[in-house]
Amino acid sequence: MKRKRLLIPVFAVVVFLSTTAFKNDFFEIAKQIEIFTTLFKELNMNYVDETNPGDLMDTAIKSMLDDLDPYTQFYNEQDVEASRINNAGDYTGIGAKVLTLKDKLVIVEPYKNYAADKAGLKAGDEIIKVDNVLVDDFKDDAGNLLQGAAGTEVNITYKRQGQTNTVKIIRESLEIKAVPHYSMIDDQTGFIVLRKFNKKASAETLGALRALKNQGATQLILDLRGNPGGLLNEAVNVTNIFVPKNQLVVTTKSKVKKYNKTYYTKRDAIDTEIPLVVLIDGSSASASEIVSGALQDMDRAVVVGSRSFGKGLVQRPKPLTYGTQMKITISRYYTPSGRCIQALDYWNRDKNGKATRVKQENYNEFKTRNGRSVYDGGGVQPDIEVELSKQTPITKTILKDNLVFNFATDYYYNNTVEDLTAFEFSENDFKDFKKYLKSTGFNFETKTEKALNDLMITAKDEELNTVISSDYENLVSEIKAYKSSAIDKNKTQLKALLTDEIIKRYFYSEGLYNYYTANNTEIKEAISILNNQQQYNNILRK
Repeated sequence: MKRKRLLIPVFAVVVFLSTTAFKNDFFEIAKQIEIFTTLFKELNMNYVDETNPGDLMDTAIKSMLDDLDPYTQFYNEQDVEASRINNAGDYTGIGAKVLTLKDKLVIVEPYKNYAADKAGLKAGDEIIKVDNVLVDDFKDDAGNLLQGAAGTEVNITYKRQGQTNTVKIIRESLEIKAVPHYSMIDDQTGFIVLRKFNKKASAETLGALRALKNQGATQLILDLRGNPGGLLNEAVNVTNIFVPKNQLVVTTKSKVKKYNKTYYTKRDAIDTEIPLVVLIDGSSASASEIVSGALQDMDRAVVVGSRSFGKGLVQRPKPLTYGTQMKITISRYYTPSGRCIQALDYWNRDKNGKATRVKQENYNEFKTRNGRSVYDGGGVQPDIEVELSKQTPITKTILKDNLVFNFATDYYYNNTVEDLTAFEFSENDFKDFKKYLKSTGFNFETKTEKALNDLMITAKDEELNTVISSDYENLVSEIKAYKSSAIDKNKTQLKALLTDEIIKRYFYSEGLYNYYTANNTEIKEAISILNNQQQYNNILRK
């Protein structure tokens, strides 16, 4: 038993011996590994209570990686499989997007006509038991309990609106599409939604473009909003659809020479002339930023929306022992103009240990092919910014607390919506939402509020609190007044978020995309630009 406990750290020595970093600092790394190995052995052999070597090692690994960036991660066997599914685009399970919480699994979206949908599961259903396993008692990712071979049965116990139900579901294979929707918005405008950069991303985007051109599309909107990224090669291939062969798309730079690479388009483009607008938002990251940044740098597309996430770091998976894996940040990527759009600095943290954001005054200027100014340091800045698409601190907090999602669940069970085109989230509905927020005890602390509280604590320590108390109370009062009116000030954005979530409950994602093409603010802005050739050319300085 004791010998088994030593297998992981001993193997770690072998792994580290083979790395370039080890060769660069042989003695220091060997010394630290030896210290850790002896510590691990002594702890497991002598600690007063029984220890779990696996849990101890898991904690040690994660604590070590926490000091780096959030993308350098350790994957156990289940995580490796989930990553494979995400990149490959295939999945076997109940056919639903699921949120894993501490004591339950919440159905976020049942995919239309797949197993969960056919069994009657709805968004908002809370799964508390899978077969005979209580989710609350399951230590690992409970979402793995739903996966299994196609054709196998699984019994799901769930809560809905206070009632507990059980349903039997037959698992089935599901193709996760990179392009879940494409359509003609009008007689000349094609619309493609690209939601992830898996292995099928460029092929599906290409197929959608060809289909739309056959339907008469002479201008195009490529929607990358909410796209978290994925495979770098697929980002290059998607860019290649619109730009010629042998064009620089992205460069990666690392301290390890073999990771310094340049990525060029390898094929002839499908269409280098079709007017193109790319939509991005604060959730467009990584590969999405490679595509939007490259097309912007080449003056090949007008970028519309809000500033992207700002992830300019590249990861590579490294196989470890026993079917585990590690994803390591190996380099930064740079767009054709030379800019790195990484927004957060994980290596120079603040006094609280949080990553610092690159300040705007520290952005560096770069030039596109036509001489337009673009900047690094904070994601891709759109050519045309749509204010409504930029989330405010209060909307971010409301979304993080799942309050839009939960309200939409209640709305679904208390209202009937039959006509997608006639749906409108009314003023009375918004009043109900405000009442709902109040009933949940929703409150949010602004950064200013926290700073004032910290200031008052310091003032008390220095016995200055009586001197500044009057000014402090006035400021607190002003902040409370702002917070009480903040919901109304963000009404337009909140109504849009609520509308999106509610429409999905009745008409699935397909219905939401159809609603977007007629009502979405960013899409309307994109169409306006495409329909005005002079404006389009002026933006790109053609």
